[in-house]
Parts: sequence; structure tokens; C-alpha cells
Amino acid sequence: MRELVLKCPQSEAELLSDALLEAGVLAVSVEDADSDTQNEAPLYGEPGLEPEVQAWNNNRVVALLPDGLDPAQVLEQAAGQTGRALDDDWFLREVPDEDWVRLTQSQFGPIQVGERIWIIPSWHAGDPSLPQNTADPGGTVRIELDPGLAFGTGSHPTTHLCLEWLAECLPSDATVLDYGCGSGILAIAAAMLGAASVDAVDIDEQAVEATRDNALNNRVRIYACLPDDFGPGQYQVVVANILSNPLKMLAPMLANRVLPGGSLVLSGVLERQAEEVAAAYAPWLKMNVWQARDGWVCLHGRRSAD
Repeated sequence: MRELVLKCPQSEAELLSDALLEAGVLAVSVEDADSDTQNEAPLYGEPGLEPEVQAWNNNRVVALLPDGLDPAQVLEQAAGQTGRALDDDWFLREVPDEDWVRLTQSQFGPIQVGERIWIIPSWHAGDPSLPQNTADPGGTVRIELDPGLAFGTGSHPTTHLCLEWLAECLPSDATVLDYGCGSGILAIAAAMLGAASVDAVDIDEQAVEATRDNALNNRVRIYACLPDDFGPGQYQVVVANILSNPLKMLAPMLANRVLPGGSLVLSGVLERQAEEVAAAYAPWLKMNVWQARDGWVCLHGRRSAD
């Protein structure tokens, strides 16, 4: 696995990060380009005076590339999003797959999502102070998660939005499809919240394996597979937490996977992208913003019952 490293000023760090994610990179981090020099600067403030921009005067924006993604393609697309050339001041560096992912994921602790859901990383599963599952309807749902080499710890706002929709709106005994399942967190949540059956699909074989392992650990039944092994069928709820470009390309397939009267839930969409994503699905169903958080939105649409 490789990282694409670019330099940029403070004013462009957030825009460039969003553009790189839009171009298909797996993750983005921002580092102080002056670290370990006399110009290194702390990034913090007194309570109530935290910095408005989470970036330094000079930044390294580090993007993790999936296997097979051409850096030139990423740079070209990001340049179009940011409006400036990115030909200079970048380089590639190799990163061991397992070391990078394990180190990153181990930084996450237990996370509460909404009123009911707790995401418990496997390395915290034995903590007696954390809540347990409750059998009563509306009770606590505890998901024990080992992301493995698949991304999806439950910490991102888009994941929170999808989980909260499932907790609040999932019909009893629904059939559910989680497309782009990653670690399987949404599929597992749907199963634990009362879905009758759950299918999970991802283009990454490691994600499929992580979903199967996490489903087994949480004692729920999920059929997880690659797209080539994904058979025909429609569902009462289809959820996809990916990014706007793939969501637009997948619009015909995802929309037609929704049963008449069923729901489509999309996330991984920035607020400024909501209208264009909704437009891609307009021939099949009307998508509206269900909730927004930290610049991201969750879109929901219901397919006509006719």
C-alpha cells in the first residue's frame, strides 16, 4: 500500500483533504510540515478557544491509496476540485498494509452512537464498565468490532448518521442490503436491530472477510460477498455509506435493489454534493437530506409503491 504526500498552506488543507477523498483515496490525514524543526507549532487552544482550522501554516496532507489507484488520476481529479495545479510538491511512500491499519485502528476507543448503539473495538471487549446488550425492544445494542484490514471503526460522522437512521427508522423484520460494507458495522447493526435478513457486499475481499468475522463475533447471521457473487433480489432497506462519485455511478443498480415502498439510505456525501447525488437518483426515487453532521449528510428516499 502507498501514501500520496502533498504540501499545502493552511487555507487549503481542508479543501484538499475533501478533494482527495472524493478522488477515491482510503483515508486522509494532515500533518505539520514543520514538525521536528524550529518552526514546529502546537495546534491547540484554551477551552472555548480551540482553533477554527485544524491545520498548520505549512501542511503535509497524507492520502492512503488503495491498490490499483493511479496517483496521477487522483492528482488530476483533486486539482479540478481545488482549482489549482498539484504537479509539484508531492511524493509517494510505501506503507506496510497491516502495520498501518492496525496502528490506526488501535487509536479508537468505545463509541456511543445515539441513544442505543455502542461500538466496542475488540481490544476493549473485556472492559466490565461498558454496557451489555439488552433483550428488551429499544434497549442497548452493543457491537463488538475488529476492523481487521477493512476500514470502518464507527468513528466517522457518515457512519454515525447511517447507524442513527437504522436505530430510529429500520422497519421490524426488514430485509436489508449494506453495499460497501467495510468492516460490516452497518450490516451487523441492522441484524441486531431486528432485520429479518441482511446481505453485505464489498469490492474488497478483506472487507468481506472482516464482515464475516465480525458477524460471527456478534452472533448474527449475515451473507457477505464480493459483487461477482451477489445474486438478484430486492430489499426493504438498502444502505450505502461510500463516497459521492461511486454513489452516483451505482445509482441505477442501488435504486433498483430497493423494493417498491422500500427505503434507500446513502451517506459518504458532503453537504455541497447532496443535490448532485440526489439528482443521480431522481429517475427512480426522490432523495432528501435526512440529517447533516460536521459537513456530511445522510440522504433518504422511499421508492414508490406503485
